Amino acid sequence: MGFSMCKHLMKAGNQVSVYNRTMSKAQGLIDLGAKASDPISIAKEVDYLYLIVSFPEDVERMTICPQNGILKHMKKGSFIIDHTTSSPSLAKKIEEEAKKYGVYSYDIPVVGGDLGAKNGTLNVMAGGDKEKFSEVEQTIKPYCQNIRYCGEAGSGQQTKLINQIILGHNITGVCEAIIFAYKAGLDVKETINYLAKGSAASTQLSFYFPRMEKRDFEPGFYAEHFLKDLKLAVEECDRMGIKLKNLELVTEMFDVMCKEGFEKKGHHGLLLLLEKMNKLKAILVKNWIFNKLLGR
Repeated sequence: MGFSMCKHLMKAGNQVSVYNRTMSKAQGLIDLGAKASDPISIAKEVDYLYLIVSFPEDVERMTICPQNGILKHMKKGSFIIDHTTSSPSLAKKIEEEAKKYGVYSYDIPVVGGDLGAKNGTLNVMAGGDKEKFSEVEQTIKPYCQNIRYCGEAGSGQQTKLINQIILGHNITGVCEAIIFAYKAGLDVKETINYLAKGSAASTQLSFYFPRMEKRDFEPGFYAEHFLKDLKLAVEECDRMGIKLKNLELVTEMFDVMCKEGFEKKGHHGLLLLLEKMNKLKAILVKNWIFNKLLGR
C-alpha cells in the first residue's frame, strides 16, 4: 500500500525520500525520481514523514526506540503521519514524545486495501491535534477519497478498530453462509446473489463473494495483519473494561486460520479454514450441479 500512496504523493508534485526494510520494493519509486535514503536522514530533512509498517512493535521501534527512534531527529514544526493500524495507547505515547521535540503526531490508519491505495480512494480516520489537522489533510488528499478527523491522539486507531470489528463479523458470516448453503445442497451462487439484494447485503458479500467463487484468495491485506487488528481491538476492550464475545470468537477463528497455514491469504480466505474444519470443498462455480451428482 505504501508504494502506491507514495506514488500519488509524487504525482501531486512532492519531492519524496523513501526507505523500506527491503529497498528493492521501493525501486519503482526510485526509478520515478524518489530519493533512496535511511530513516534518520529522512527524519532530519522532511516536513512530513509518513509511516506505514506491519505491527505496533514496528511503529514503536521506528519512532520512539531510544536507539533508533526517528522522533528525536525530526525538525521542530514537522509532522509524523502514521498510517499503520496500531495501538491507540501507543499513538498517545508517540504524541506525548513528539511534543517534546515540537513535532506534530497523527495516527491515521487507512481503509481500502491495495486496490484503494492504487486508485487513490482510501478512507482514512485521523487522531491528533485538531488545530493543525487542516495541513495534514491537504498532504494526504492525493490518495484519499474520504478523510475524517476523529479526535485526540489514538482516536484514529480506535475508529479503525471499530471498522475491523464490523468487517470481521461480516466476512465470518459470509464464509459460514457459503458452507451452510453448500452442505444444504443449494446453488450457492444463486442463493448468495439473491440474498445480497436484501437485508443481508454488505460490502464483504458483494466484493469478496465473486473472488471466493473463483477460488481467488489472494490478499488485499494479509489475514495475519487482520488478526493483529482484531487482537488490538480485544486489547482495547480489556482496557475499557468491556466484553465483546463475538469479537473474541472471530479473533479465535482468525488465530486458528493463521496457525493452519493460511496467514498469507486474504481475510476472505477464512473460507479455506471452514472447508478444512468441515472436511469439504465448497465448489462455488456450478456447485449445485456437483451437489446433485454427488447426492448431497
